[in-house]
Amino acid sequence: MSERKVLNKYYPPDFDPSKIPRVRQAKNRQFTVRLMAPFNMKCKTCGEYIYKGKKFNARKEDVDNENYLGIRIYRFYIKCTRCLSEISFKTDPASTDYVVEAGATRNFMALKLAEEQAVREMEAEKEEERTNPMKLLENRTKASRGEIEMVETLEELKELNKRKVVVNFDDMLHRYDEQRHTEAEIQENEDEQLIKSVFGERTEDGTIVKRLVDNDDSSDEDKRPKKLPKVLPAKATDLLVPSSNVKPKKPNPLVRLKSDKQTPTSVGPSTISSTQSAAIPTSSAPPAQSTSNPIVKKSLGGLSLLGSYSDSSSQSDSDN
Repeated sequence: MSERKVLNKYYPPDFDPSKIPRVRQAKNRQFTVRLMAPFNMKCKTCGEYIYKGKKFNARKEDVDNENYLGIRIYRFYIKCTRCLSEISFKTDPASTDYVVEAGATRNFMALKLAEEQAVREMEAEKEEERTNPMKLLENRTKASRGEIEMVETLEELKELNKRKVVVNFDDMLHRYDEQRHTEAEIQENEDEQLIKSVFGERTEDGTIVKRLVDNDDSSDEDKRPKKLPKVLPAKATDLLVPSSNVKPKKPNPLVRLKSDKQTPTSVGPSTISSTQSAAIPTSSAPPAQSTSNPIVKKSLGGLSLLGSYSDSSSQSDSDN
C-alpha cells in the first residue's frame, strides 16, 4: 500500500530489463475505461431510456482506416442497464460530437438536426450558383436591390431627424451645471456675510478680526457708562484737599476746612491718652465737645478723622 501512489519504483542493483520477456499484443486491442453517456439515448431492444451523464464501464478501441485530419477516431461499447444488450458509438471530431452506430437511437436531436439542415441548404445554394450562371445573376440583382432599399431607408430617417428640433444635450447639461455653480457661489457668499456679521472679518492670513460694536447695534448694557476705578489718596487728609489726580468734588457742608492762619497747639504725650477717649464717639450718646485739641491715631477711620477735625476747628473759633 505504501507504493500505491509513488511515481518511481525501487529497482535493485542486479536488475536487468533484457531478461523480462516481451508479450506480443494485438494491434487493435480493447481497453476497459470508465465513461459517462455523452447524450440521451433509447435502447432498441427493450426501450430503456439512458440519460446523459450515466456512468458505464465501457470498452474502447481505435477505428481502423478512419481519421479526421490526422485525429484518431475511437469506438466505445456499453451495455444497456436493463437488458444488457450492447450499444456502440464513436467520436466525431468534425462536429465535436458523438455518433451512435448500433443498439440505440439518440433522443432530443431537434436542434442538431435543424443546424445540419441549414448547413446542407447553404451548401446546395453555393453549388447551384457555381453550376448555374443565371441563378448567380439573379442573386446579385436581389442583393443590389436590397442595398438600394436600405440606402433609401437611411436617407428617410436622416430627413426625419432634420425636421425635428435639434437638442444639444451637452450644452443643456453644461448650462445646468453653470446655474448650479452660480447658486452655490451666491449661497456661499451669503453664508460668509453672515459669519462676518456674527464672528468678525477674516483677513488674508486667516485670522479673524472682531468687528467694533456700533452704538445702534449695542444693547442697553453696553450703553451704560462704565465705572471708573476709584483712586485712593496716599494720605487720609488728601480727601479734604483737591489734587490733580482726583476730580474736585462738591464741598461738604458738614466739613469746614481749616484756615492757614490757625495752627494747632502742641500737646504733650500725656494729653493724648486723655483726649483720645473723648474724640471716639460712643454708641449710646452723641460725642461731647472736648476743650483740648485732639490728636487722632493713624489707625482710626476716615469718618472719625473728619468728626475730630470739625470739633477741633469749632473749639478754636470759640477760643478766639
